[in-house]
This record gives sequence, structure tokens and C-alpha cells, in this order.
Amino acid sequence: MKIFGREPAALTAFAAVAIKLLAAFGVGLSSDQQAVLNAVAAAAVGLVVAVMAHDALAAPLYGLTQAALALAVGFGLHWSADQQALVLSAVQIGIAMFVRTQVTAKVPAPAISRPTAV
Repeated sequence: MKIFGREPAALTAFAAVAIKLLAAFGVGLSSDQQAVLNAVAAAAVGLVVAVMAHDALAAPLYGLTQAALALAVGFGLHWSADQQALVLSAVQIGIAMFVRTQVTAKVPAPAISRPTAV
């Protein structure tokens, strides 16, 4: 599933990096403003994915986690960027471990030809 031809996780990551770059290079965003912007971006992407997928919960779950963490930081959670990245990575790995066992290929595997007995 793609939004504007891109994976939803890539769009969310791009938005987060763009916000950090703006803040780092002089736009003057406070940490609260950055947190709100990240939460809104993550929630928006999560919502779009949930609506498009109907039954896929991995991306909305990750988006919700990212939005919740961004809001927590905006409201005073004092975690470094490294700590936040570790938490988000752990959530993503947990989701991937579950999803991996639930996904089947859309195209059947090619049949294996067996040698005929002579």
C-alpha cells in the first residue's frame, strides 16, 4: 500500500526528519511545536493507512506509538533522541516479528518439477 507512491513509514520518517531539520536550521520551532507536528504527521499517515487497508494494523499501531511518544516528549518526557529511536525501533521490530508470521505471498510459489522415474 502506498500513499503518493511512497510507503507510509517512509512518509512519516520524512516528515519527522523535515521537522527536525527546520528546527535545527533556524525556523525556531520549540520542542512542544515539534512534538505536535510529529504527532499530527504520524497520526495522519496512520489514519490514511488504516482507512486504505481496512484490516492491516501494523502501520497504524506504529503511527500511534510514534504520535504518543512525540506527545509525551512535548508534555515533558525527558528522553534523548537516541532513547526515543530505541523505543520506536523496538516497537517496529515487535510488529515485524508478528506480521512476518501472518503474511502470505500474493502469488503462489512456482511448482517444483520432480524427475520422472525411468
